[in-house]
Order: sequence, then structure tokens, then C-alpha cells
Amino acid sequence: MKKSKTRIFLDKTISSNLMVYIKGKQHHFLKNVLRVEINDEINIFDGKTGEWLSVVMSINRDNTVLRVKKNILKFKESKDFWLIFCPIKQHKMNLAIQKATEIGATKFIPCITEYTNIRNINLNSLFYNVVEAAEQSERLDIPKIENQTSLDLLFSNWPESRTIIFCDERLSSEKSIINTLLDIKDSHKKFAVLVGPEGGFSDKERELISKNKNIISVSLGNKVLRSDTAITVSLFCIQQLLS
Repeated sequence: MKKSKTRIFLDKTISSNLMVYIKGKQHHFLKNVLRVEINDEINIFDGKTGEWLSVVMSINRDNTVLRVKKNILKFKESKDFWLIFCPIKQHKMNLAIQKATEIGATKFIPCITEYTNIRNINLNSLFYNVVEAAEQSERLDIPKIENQTSLDLLFSNWPESRTIIFCDERLSSEKSIINTLLDIKDSHKKFAVLVGPEGGFSDKERELISKNKNIISVSLGNKVLRSDTAITVSLFCIQQLLS
């Protein structure tokens, strides 16, 4: 047998000796990009049961057939932290979501604000980016992507047990995210990060945010970061706190 050429996500429960028919983009990737051959080994995971070793049984015009051999990694969930983000241009948003997936975010919540330029997002495109990032980063679970919402609706249904870390570009750099997280890590256990749009939040929205008891405002430094950069920086800090 040959060493596994790649790992791919399957949106179905995997078990020993299961025959799996890979179609669509994944079939194209295996057949035409990786050029897999009969008896090649492929690692597969389903976000529920862990990672499995499979072997290529046949390569056809419309599908690649795999047979599951054995479980090689037991399922383990990532540390639980969420991202609330305002949609930005598609290529930047895709990159930000990829990096957030690699870092370990478990849920993405797109939030429409007054200054949000992108009002409709392609959830399927985001999901494909999430899957590819999970495959590449070797995580065993797939983050959940919520439907887009508004800031007031988001807050009205927010779980009291989860603290929102608000990345506030107007806040003094003295209140850094690292120092703030170190101060609260023993008293707060569940976190979400809130990153605004490129134009920031309106005064009305900032007032709404400031009145929310779950909010803790932090600074990401004395530079004004792009949304995609702010997402990566803030989530990395959260991930390190929870490690």
C-alpha cells in the first residue's frame, strides 16, 4: 500500500468496511489533480467519528470508489470559540474564514451592520472554504456556519454563558486583548470574537454593543487593522488562551 495522498471530508457517518462513492469536485480532485491509482490510501473524516484510512477500489468517469479500512484517530472536538464577523469582499472573506478554521473557530456568525457593504453572502462558498481549510489543517471537526443576522437580533438571542470579545479600533492600546484575556480567563469559559466591517460600527451600534453585559472590549494595538487581519489576530489570542 502507498502512503495516503490526501485527506478529505465526507458529509456522512463513516464506519469500517463502508464503500464510499466520491463524486463532484472531490472526485475531480482525486482523479485529475492528485491522479490517484487503485490501492492508493486516502484519509477521510466525517466530523463525528474521527479519521479513517480508506483504499481506492476503482476510479470511474463519475466517481472514485473507496473502501474504509480502519479508524486511525478518535474524534475530538476543537476548543469552543465563535466568530461574529461582518461580511467583506468575497476573496478577503474566504481567506479570513480559512484562517479562522485553521486556528480552530467552531462557529461562524455573519452579522449585517449599518456600514456593511456586502449584504448577501454565499454560504455554500464559505462552507467549501471551511471544509478545505479543515482538510488541510488536520482538524477532525467542521465549524458551523450560521445564517446572516443583524446586531440587535444577535444580541437578543445571545447565550448568557458566552462572553463576546469586542475588537474595538477606538479603544486605547493599553487595554490589549492579551492582558484582558489573561485577567478574565479564570472567570469566563466560553468566548466569541466580534469584528466589525471595514468602516467600523456606527454610533448607534456602538451604544448597543456597550450596553450588552456579555461584551468585553479589547484593543488589537495602535494600528487600525483590516477586518480579515483583525479576525486572524484576535482568534489566535483566544486559541492560545484556551490551549
